[in-house]
Amino acid sequence: MDILVVGGGGREHAVIKALKKSRRAGKIYALPGNGGIARDAECVPVKATDIAGIVEFARSRKVDFAIVTPDDPLVLGCVDALEAAGVPCFGPDKKAAVIEGSKVFSKQLMQKYSIPTAASEVFTDPAAAVEYLRTADYPTVIKADGLALGKGAVIVNNFDEAQKTVKEMMVDRVFGASGERILVEEFLTGPEVSVLSFTDGKTVVPMVSSMDHKRAKDNDEGLNTGGMGTVAPNPYYTPEIAAQCMERIFLPTIRAMNAEGRPFKGCLYFGLMLTPKGPKVIEYNCRFGDPETQVVLPLLTSDLLEIMLAVRGGSLKEDMVRFKKGAACCVVLASEGYPKKYDTGFPITLPETGANEDIYIAGAKLEDGQLVTSGGRVLGAVATADTLKEAIDAAYALADKIHFENAYMRRDIGKRALAAQSTN
Repeated sequence: MDILVVGGGGREHAVIKALKKSRRAGKIYALPGNGGIARDAECVPVKATDIAGIVEFARSRKVDFAIVTPDDPLVLGCVDALEAAGVPCFGPDKKAAVIEGSKVFSKQLMQKYSIPTAASEVFTDPAAAVEYLRTADYPTVIKADGLALGKGAVIVNNFDEAQKTVKEMMVDRVFGASGERILVEEFLTGPEVSVLSFTDGKTVVPMVSSMDHKRAKDNDEGLNTGGMGTVAPNPYYTPEIAAQCMERIFLPTIRAMNAEGRPFKGCLYFGLMLTPKGPKVIEYNCRFGDPETQVVLPLLTSDLLEIMLAVRGGSLKEDMVRFKKGAACCVVLASEGYPKKYDTGFPITLPETGANEDIYIAGAKLEDGQLVTSGGRVLGAVATADTLKEAIDAAYALADKIHFENAYMRRDIGKRALAAQSTN
């Protein structure tokens, strides 16, 4: 089967490398891909949001199956357009992708169907939001309604910070139309867990849990980023908690979406907080997480393409999705200055990788055959091992062999997970 993968980051690189292992995988195209993905797929310079261009390419090459991974094209209806053109797709349609495209929608869905989440209020008027925040409990969370490159949720510690954030989102429109509506949300406490799941709209099969590290600097200091590293599995996510989540969150969410006439097929991401009152949903994503995918898929022993075909065909079974025992760690190498201003264009030197190591390229391009940096998060160094400590050590050993000017990484990826493991 010839396959088209929409997107061009580290997540897409991990998906493509997993697809290549399938016995049914033929030619793989990445739109737009990147300089590192070019080693594993044919990259085509069509933007992930150019829906018409993607459909035209799929038609012209007679692509057999398409996988749409980023949030923007999913919310824009890329799956709908490809399916209408006769190209079978993995990913939710536009009506279902709203679960990530609108935080107000997802919050109201959870409230309507009694899915545990933080208490919140919705505002369309900045003055009303500011007035409400005068008497709010702090810290509190302010979220832009729409997509905001993973930066639309801000924790504020006092009224001055809250007022400034409301102005930035609703008046200055730092997130464009995504900030026309905002949520003011209760601040939850507890360990965070990411759980990706395959679902065909009836059956839900969770993947290995993971722990993301969002802050730019060690000890969770610095600015919020798209993710500086991950480990899997997450030691806080015990079998007992997994059973609670299936009963109270995962299945009720799928049933709720069906009841709303928005059946979800694809990868549904549950961002959870394990609060003193039990697991609660922080957010949904309508696609694979980044960089969670980079630690989850290396542990998958099943055929990813077969799973995706079953999801699309409505025939997903729990025993189709199998993971090996052990653990994985991803250490992200970024450009100094990320997530703010940073320089690019520096040559990247990559080492050979072993059987249990891999490098997923996120922000790099080819210039005269040389891979050079082109983004903030440049790549992820990933390793799997029998134990979490071994996976972390191996990922850092690999990361230390990768070189480019102005590279930086956190040095404490997995530290919290190891501490949790030792107390469980």
